[in-house]
Parts: sequence; C-alpha cells; structure tokens
Amino acid sequence: MAYGSQAASDHLLAVRDLTTHFHTEEGVVYAVNGISYDLDEGETLGVVGESGCGKSVHALSIMRLIPMPPGRIERGEVIFRGRDLVKLSDEEMRRVRGAQIAMVFQDPMTSLNPVLTVGFQIAEALKLHQGMNDREARARTAELLVMVGIPEATQRLDDYPHQFSGGMRQRAMIAMALSCNPMILIADEPTTSLDVTIQAQIVDLVKRLQDKLGMTVIWITHDLGVVAGLAQRVNVMYAGGIIESGPVKAIYGNPHHPYTVGLLGSLPHPDEVAGQKLYSIRGEPPDLLGLPKGCPFAPRCAYQVERCLEEAPPYEEVEPGHMAACWESERVRLSR
Repeated sequence: MAYGSQAASDHLLAVRDLTTHFHTEEGVVYAVNGISYDLDEGETLGVVGESGCGKSVHALSIMRLIPMPPGRIERGEVIFRGRDLVKLSDEEMRRVRGAQIAMVFQDPMTSLNPVLTVGFQIAEALKLHQGMNDREARARTAELLVMVGIPEATQRLDDYPHQFSGGMRQRAMIAMALSCNPMILIADEPTTSLDVTIQAQIVDLVKRLQDKLGMTVIWITHDLGVVAGLAQRVNVMYAGGIIESGPVKAIYGNPHHPYTVGLLGSLPHPDEVAGQKLYSIRGEPPDLLGLPKGCPFAPRCAYQVERCLEEAPPYEEVEPGHMAACWESERVRLSR
C-alpha cells in the first residue's frame, strides 16, 4: 500500500513524512528522516531496530516530548482522530498526552518520581484528566494496581518506587499509562532492564490488557523475537528511516531488506548446534551527524551494488501490504 492511497482520517493514527533533527554544537543529528505509516484501532505495531536508529525519538515526536532545543520536528504530520498533533498548542497536547495517547518508558526508576508515593503519582493523572477527587482517585489507583498484577495493592499505594522491584515498577508504570483509558499505548522498550522471566510476564500482561481493553499498541524494541507473538505488523528502522514494513508473517518469512535478514539471523534458534556462533551484521551503524549519500545500509551490506552508494532506494511496495527500501530487494528475497 502506498501511503496516501487512503485518507489519513481513515486510520486511528497516520504518520506522514515525520522528520526530527537535533541541532548540536557538533552539527545536525538526523535522528528521524521522513517516516510514514498508519495505525488502525486495536492493532499492535512492532517497531524494531538497533539502538540509535530513531525508534524512541519517533515515539517522543508523536508525544511532542522532544526537548526543544536542541531537538526540533522539522516537518511532517501526526494525524490522530483528524487532528495533526504537530500543530496543536502545548495546552491542547497536554490534554491528549496521557488521556488519549500514553507512553511507558524503558526505565521505570527514572520515570517515577523517587520522593512521591506510587499511589500519589498514579492518582495525579486521574485527578488531572478524569476530574476525580482524592478518594475516587485512590480507589481507582488500587483497582489499576490489581489489574496489572501487583499483590496487596491497597497496602502498596503509600510505598515509594524504591520499595517496588523492577518488574513491579514497570507494572506500576503500565497502570499509570492505562489510568485514563488511552486509545493508544506506546511501549518504549519496557522490558529492557528486566530479567527474561519478568520480560515474558510484562509482554503477557500487555497482551492480556490489550485484549481486555481493546487498546492500540506501538511496541518499540531492538528484539525481533519479542514482537513475533505480539504484533500484527512490524516497522524495521535503520538510520532514522523505515527500511521495511509489513505483516509479521511477511517480515519473518519473506524479508526483502538485507538489514531485516541480518536481524532475523541474529536471533538464537533452539535447533542450532551447540557452540555455533550467532550471525552478526558486519560494521557499525552510520553516524547520524553525517549520513552516507546513497543507501545508509550500503557500507554493511553483502548485496551492495554501485547504485547503492550513489542513490538512496525508494520505499516502495514489494508485495501487497509489504514495503521495503532496497535496490536489490528481489535478489535478497531469492537468496533466502
């Protein structure tokens, strides 16, 4: 599907040519470079890629949480329920943020205020966006903590963040994000700092809450394995752009971009021979202070041809609903 074939208003969220740069003393950091995608109600979208590829900056741009300066949304639209979030006033955006689109961050210890109780912090959002009084907000906060699986929730309302384990803090952050029944939940690598068992519990929790509440989810991660059983569609990001996107089955079973192939190859498989080394993508990601002239992945690519170094490939449909930006996408597909 080429973007623009459907009106942006046909989707719950429509991102069009979103571009965010940071203006630093060293130069301009090209963090997000003209990304476009659509998100429909009830859908889970996975956004994957290496650290520094623009995943989190794109989410912070949607939420209008980019520090300005040095950051700036240079151009683009983020159409949510018929309104362009980029053009809203700060006051209008505050009414959207938390109430209609909520975000869970990587590290709950730095997201929660250490000198305020967990119950107080969740209740504040309820009083601000839902107009509840202290008693109503406290009762609802206890219900939310129960919903996200925190035991003895009423007794834990007056605990401080340091009295919660890492997994419980992340559950509390999810409770806070869901407190106002948002239409979209953005989860920015919410399991990164947790051990594998707790990671699985948090992923399962979000899946169950989505089924129960019918919310739409953007799940940001560097781990393709996490989104395999969570998302319906995947955006693969590299050097600030989306280089491949499509349904989960198409991305995992029929990738058209060599970077996606590399990410999939780096996943451990249960049938691998003991001691066998995992595949690794050669080289380093490009410096976002100075992106290469052609395809940003070309210096690391085994399929590179001369054209790749001179001209950036178009982002185009390679099969129905599946898009990629690669001059050699057909050769990549056939080599699998």
